[in-house]
Amino acid sequence: MNRILLLLIGFFFTLSGCKKFTEPAPQNNGNFENIYDEPALAHGLLLNGYTRLPTNGWSFNDVATDDAVSNDINNNYRKIATGQWSAMFNPLDQWTNSRAGIQYLNIFLAEADKVTWDSKDPMLNRMFNDKHKGEAYGLRAYLMYYMLQAHAGWAGGVLYGFPLVLEPETPESNFNQPRATFEACIKQIYSDLDKAEGLLPTDYKDIANAAEIPQKYNGIKVETYNRVFGKFFNQRLTARIAKAIRAKSALMAASQAYSAGNTTTWTEAANYTAQVLQLNGWLTNLDPNGVTWYTNIAEIDALASGASPREVLWRTNIGSSSDLEAANYPPTLSGQGRLNPTQNLVNAFPMSNGYPITNAASSGYNASTPYIGRDPRLAKYIVYNGNTIGPTNKVINTTIDLTTNDDGLNRRETSTRTGYYMRKLLRQDVSLNPTVNNQKHYRPHIRYTELFLNYAEAANEAWGPMANGGNPVSAYDVIKAIRARAGVGTTNGDAYLESIKADKDAMRTLIRNERRLELAFEGFRFWDLRRWNANLSEAVTGVSISASTYQPINVEARNYQDYMRFGPIPNSERLKYNALQQNNGW
Repeated sequence: MNRILLLLIGFFFTLSGCKKFTEPAPQNNGNFENIYDEPALAHGLLLNGYTRLPTNGWSFNDVATDDAVSNDINNNYRKIATGQWSAMFNPLDQWTNSRAGIQYLNIFLAEADKVTWDSKDPMLNRMFNDKHKGEAYGLRAYLMYYMLQAHAGWAGGVLYGFPLVLEPETPESNFNQPRATFEACIKQIYSDLDKAEGLLPTDYKDIANAAEIPQKYNGIKVETYNRVFGKFFNQRLTARIAKAIRAKSALMAASQAYSAGNTTTWTEAANYTAQVLQLNGWLTNLDPNGVTWYTNIAEIDALASGASPREVLWRTNIGSSSDLEAANYPPTLSGQGRLNPTQNLVNAFPMSNGYPITNAASSGYNASTPYIGRDPRLAKYIVYNGNTIGPTNKVINTTIDLTTNDDGLNRRETSTRTGYYMRKLLRQDVSLNPTVNNQKHYRPHIRYTELFLNYAEAANEAWGPMANGGNPVSAYDVIKAIRARAGVGTTNGDAYLESIKADKDAMRTLIRNERRLELAFEGFRFWDLRRWNANLSEAVTGVSISASTYQPINVEARNYQDYMRFGPIPNSERLKYNALQQNNGW
């Protein structure tokens, strides 16, 4: 052993005499300048913009609204809805995430022209540079949109956004920058999107004819064009997506909570959205299966090469998992039952004849059989007492009658608090017991149904229910098509819709309700209530069922102050930088 130890010590000193073998070789320590000759490194800066998109995952901030509660006492959205929201505790914060993404994209845009994207073909080099810069401008605009959504607000009579930083920040930069106005921020978003559209194709697709090549790349071969702008790059940002981001941004800017602080109009919001829908063929291409896009199994399993289904403009990657189901299946299916839809939301579903359940004379609603004859979306989106879920179509019992029924109201910590469980978004072929059966899932960044609803809202505000502003369809046309697709009003010509089609206020109410239903649990309701200046503090209710008697119950109070329709600037940032104006009330 002594001889072996001496040999090892000798070997150690032999190596240390030659070089410091404990330190990494110089070539393993990359310098920033490496990005100019190694495009994969530069590309990594761009990819930071994609990885920081909030829509990469589900937030379920519906728990902070009148649409849902959570049975998880540690749920952050449950905390803010019940009075714990502050500038020091903000689960809706985008100051860190989006600002970091913008910084990476600023670095990329400052350096992209210096990167050798292709060392052999100058035209290829230019095309790759154009594409990547177009993506960067579009991603920066989208992250700015999320910054405005989360942090815009009034201070001292001015509607502010965030500090407009368009150049890379270094340790020597002045970080103590004031917030730009909302108007300046929204104009910058539009400017970035203009640049993105000028550099990107409408879609990534393989072309077969040189006539399809843009004039600015005249003379290149078809295969060369496809190498840069072909279908391989599906799911990356395109000019079509940039138009959709502009439409979403304009809808927010024109909305009631923001309109007094900027110049974007409802007409602009409607027409920006119309540009996207025009590319998609308007209502002729409304996906008949769009109501259940999340569980069209054959369609999801067949997606390849980054393609999106008809309903989806832009989506995330497809992954195989059972996480959503494990979190939200009822307990008897080995789930945690985390998200519980409210009675408030259930009441928002009309009868199948299209009339609201509050219209006693025409709807046919019967409080003793409350789920009979309802809008078909109710059964697809919500597990109520007697509805089914899961691979065996298990009938779920939410009554309080059976002491052995873990799915019953408040039976255990994973049981429903409202009398309902979420069904939407969950694949019905996932099983969790006795073995886990993972299935494919994806998350849409932008759905066409959202854009149709955006257009209907803006068009109604700009021109009224029946006018179209020179576009092929009106707000009325959109809502009629969406309700018909869902199976609402198909037996009576949607008599309710026909009765209000000349009433702008009634149409506004209906559009907002259709948006609530179609986009339920997808993270829209919280932001919609705020931008509409609507009530954030409506008490949340549920139902207790015993012996076929349905008793409404109070579930959770909401504790929002009026100033909370605009989110706070993080207190930690205010402590560091006194130039930052805090929104009123925070």
